Amino acid sequence: MIETISKNIFLYASQSRALNTAAKKWGLRFGASQVVAGETIESAMKAAKSLNEKGLVCTVDHLGEFVSSREEASEATEYCIRTLDSIAESGAQCNLSLKLTQLGLDIDVDFCLHNMRRILDTAKKHQNFVRIDMEDYAHCQMTLDMLRELRKEYENVGTVIQAYLHRSLQDVKDLKGVPLRLVKGAYKESPEVAYQDKKQVDENYMRIIREHLLSGSYTAIATHDHNIIAKVKEFVEEHGISRDQFEFQMLYGIRKEMQVQLAEEGYTMRVYIPFGNDWFGYFMRRLAERPQNVAFAIKGLFSK
Repeated sequence: MIETISKNIFLYASQSRALNTAAKKWGLRFGASQVVAGETIESAMKAAKSLNEKGLVCTVDHLGEFVSSREEASEATEYCIRTLDSIAESGAQCNLSLKLTQLGLDIDVDFCLHNMRRILDTAKKHQNFVRIDMEDYAHCQMTLDMLRELRKEYENVGTVIQAYLHRSLQDVKDLKGVPLRLVKGAYKESPEVAYQDKKQVDENYMRIIREHLLSGSYTAIATHDHNIIAKVKEFVEEHGISRDQFEFQMLYGIRKEMQVQLAEEGYTMRVYIPFGNDWFGYFMRRLAERPQNVAFAIKGLFSK
């Protein structure tokens, strides 16, 4: 009960424009620096190179929420392009993750599509890959529609499917052949569209993982749940699925020892590295996801 209340508080805070605006002035506070790799491209590249040295590959995400103007969306687009250029210049083993709302999805779909084409052209030039992050349920179908349009022209783009949504299994079937990151889900959604029980979410998560792997599609399993990871290891072994067909993914700063262990075992282990000054919403969702993460905030608060 207390855990549910705590989760709801953090999720509510993540959607607050006022708190988000204030947080930009605070700098990386309250433990956020442990899960956000600084505020600049340079800091993100430094983090990526450091992780590469440990045998880990990466994806970087320039955080941004509540974009409401074409100017802001254009600035975010340019930042994504500069980030891809910086990845190429640094030689980091790293790709790019982004959110369509940051690129103007809520402003104008065609405008957002134009911005995505510019980013994907840059990624293609550098032989890199771009992952479209999935946002809340209100943006789910819009995101998948955008992906399908882009996949007509580009192979170097994929997206994310969230296991807590009732629709996820059918979406995974429809996206056979598309590189997907599979996650449990981090937004607060209604019972009409999402499972509310953890056991049901976990069961559906394994269901969509098995579906995508057995279809021969590249699958990124993004979880910190050691039980899920153990089940995936067993499943791929039983079905003779090559390690070249999947990877594990975890968030920057969380379960670092397990990340290195998986890499040492010969699995591709990709670390999701968020950066930028628009960190508040991301950090609140991380606190809501796992009660253990609250320890980061307490430690960060008293270390200032």
